[in-house]
Amino acid sequence: MNDHGSNNWLTERAHQAMIENGFEPEFSLGVDAQVKAIEARPAVAADASVRDMRNLLWSSIDNATSRDLDQIEWAESLPNGDIRVLVGIADVDASVSKDSPVDKHAKQNTVTIYTESKIFPMMPEELSTDLTSLNEGVDRLAVVADMTIKANGDVPESTFYRALVHNYAKLAYEDVGAWLDGKGEMPAKVASTAGLKDQIELQQQAAVRLQTYRTAKGALDFESIESTAVVEDGQIKGIKSVVPNAARKLIENFMVAANVEMAEFLENNGALSLRRIVKTPERWDGIVRIAAEYGEYLPDQPDQPLLAAFLAKRRAADPDHFPDLSLSIIKLIGSGEYVVQRQGEDAGGHFGLAVRDYAHSTAPNRRFTDIVVQRLVKAVIAKGPSPYTGEELDAIAEHANLQEKASRKVERKMRKIVAATVMQRHIGENFDAIVTGDTSAGVFARILRPPVDGRIVQGQQSVRVGDKIGVRLLSANPNNGFIDFAVNH
Repeated sequence: MNDHGSNNWLTERAHQAMIENGFEPEFSLGVDAQVKAIEARPAVAADASVRDMRNLLWSSIDNATSRDLDQIEWAESLPNGDIRVLVGIADVDASVSKDSPVDKHAKQNTVTIYTESKIFPMMPEELSTDLTSLNEGVDRLAVVADMTIKANGDVPESTFYRALVHNYAKLAYEDVGAWLDGKGEMPAKVASTAGLKDQIELQQQAAVRLQTYRTAKGALDFESIESTAVVEDGQIKGIKSVVPNAARKLIENFMVAANVEMAEFLENNGALSLRRIVKTPERWDGIVRIAAEYGEYLPDQPDQPLLAAFLAKRRAADPDHFPDLSLSIIKLIGSGEYVVQRQGEDAGGHFGLAVRDYAHSTAPNRRFTDIVVQRLVKAVIAKGPSPYTGEELDAIAEHANLQEKASRKVERKMRKIVAATVMQRHIGENFDAIVTGDTSAGVFARILRPPVDGRIVQGQQSVRVGDKIGVRLLSANPNNGFIDFAVNH
């Protein structure tokens, strides 16, 4: 019997893809033993250096299905008009010590890998979705980014410390976003929790300030089409897009602010740090060409504010096709990478975010680099020695860059297998597409609805990355995820 599209079949393919790309899909006996030892310890062991902040009305906003909660938020208005924002980040290091079995597994895989049929967590779920997750209704240790946000969105001061926190409300992007965007009712949990409505609205106000400031600096505001499988009764039935909203923007702005402040905190204290950078695009000429197709001028040399203004103009003029344009520009800018920031050196900035200093730190349950940065920050807070040498950090950055590429391969392969399963029903049909890649393996395109990637095998000589084209679906093979298009002329 053909079980293409069944959850079990997809999970087997995902497991195989993990191994093929250098990941360890299973945890060792040593990891299991360590988890049991952690579970046997007191849930929270705080010392005198840890502030008790459980009285604050903390809440989290994440995907409705997320169980590995890394971040909670709280805000207050200050008499001078500033807004104080606290971002609490799960203190994973408090449970998982450096070079322990769990840490070594996380160091090897570096990230949690999400596939349509199965999640391969970087850390055992007993930790990542429970003991080190900022779950609703429990006390947890956190590293807090305490930031002051001015009316113009600048963050002139921030500080970091350890705290004991309590998440009073686990909220979902979908519900909060619909409410904040005026497209839905106030979520029941917001309505029923005293003070939470005002709290979320104040957080939204702070996020808008941060976004305005970043936009003025030239931060690029993209809109990509993320997809997720629709599964019914264990079978893949379709693909749907993840829709951006105000709640996702709120968390993104708080996350960016915390990551910037954490990088600056380490640098200002003379500490080594692990940075996330996106270099100035080498393929800027392609971006200039795309702008010209819309009758817009961009200079020969990369200019963030002008590119940001062009994107904002196109979003307003044609919101339906803005994700297509975003994808073209993102491909031409290129992906980020991890580097080590040493004192007196310039590791480079983040072109897309228009910031000089940026350290991934807000997802320690899902990214190993964030645990590393957390340990570096905690060492500064404790006025202790750095837990890592420069050489160790160099090796971690290099491995994380390789594993990030590998994780994209796994996730892309599984998306393709799911897509091929769905697209089998549409062979011979025509679609609008955008050319996303030109590599030694071939020329690739993405159709937007449903969001599916494939290779152009007929007519590929006449197209370039970023081109919007019409394609016809020639074939779709669920066994290998191959989807083949022909260019319509």
